[in-house]
Amino acid sequence: MNTDIHRLLDEAFARVDMTPDAQDLKEEIRANLVARVDELEASGVPSADAARRAIAELGDVRELLGEGDADAATGVPAKAESLQAAFLRHRVRPKPGFVVRVVVWSIALVVGLTLAVLGATGVLPLPLGPIIALLGVASTGLGLLVGDALAQETTTNHPMPSTRAGGYGLATFLALYGLGFGGLIALGTLPLWCCVFAALGVISSIILYAFLGATQTNRHKAWTRAGRETEIPNRFESEPETAARFGIYTAVIWLVTFAVIVVLVFTVGWWWAPLAFLAGLALMMLVLARMMYSPRKGG
Repeated sequence: MNTDIHRLLDEAFARVDMTPDAQDLKEEIRANLVARVDELEASGVPSADAARRAIAELGDVRELLGEGDADAATGVPAKAESLQAAFLRHRVRPKPGFVVRVVVWSIALVVGLTLAVLGATGVLPLPLGPIIALLGVASTGLGLLVGDALAQETTTNHPMPSTRAGGYGLATFLALYGLGFGGLIALGTLPLWCCVFAALGVISSIILYAFLGATQTNRHKAWTRAGRETEIPNRFESEPETAARFGIYTAVIWLVTFAVIVVLVFTVGWWWAPLAFLAGLALMMLVLARMMYSPRKGG
């Protein structure tokens, strides 16, 4: 391991007031510098030269922290000018393993969904069991694709914890599987009573998405947060209690909607189920609008 880069980084931050944000930025820069040094050494640059070159490419760390003066010619703060350079400096390249997995999950999604549709429409002589299995393969591929992508570090975001990324993947799986069941019912491949399973999958997906969204914490990296200080914050970010209430209201709305769909299917007929679903969706959108745009506390 090249130890010079750590010494040079400490020297670069020697004149910086080490606030929590500065410490976060330093650790983010350290990871990127180590990766950059590895790239340079792999291309044949000597170890010591690679460390010095990586530090030289970094520039003045005070500009990244917004401590520089405005440019005399343009009047634009050095902090704002450094954001584009910081974006390029912190750019995260896709890992080869992730790229391979994306291809595999995408193939599973496309092949599974295509064969399921061809089987359901009668183009391919497939029994019902394999059609449902193919739908499961497609749903699994999409769920893994979403979860794997969220678990990756990006230029602006830290990687999402694997359990939470898996939750988003599960919600995606349930959504596609539920919609797939609905499509099989519409094509006459499945009996009408199976709309219960379709509604259960879609509604469970919506509830899980709402819960994950309402409890999501900030994943933005320090340099990105600094660049967005002038933006109006999302109300769910500035008022966590509002996000929590929205998650609870959404769960209640869709639990009631699911119960109404079940009652309608077994009483007046399945064709009323889509109306109940649209009513639940409209009510959730009204609640969202009310909670996002109502007067703020103390405003």
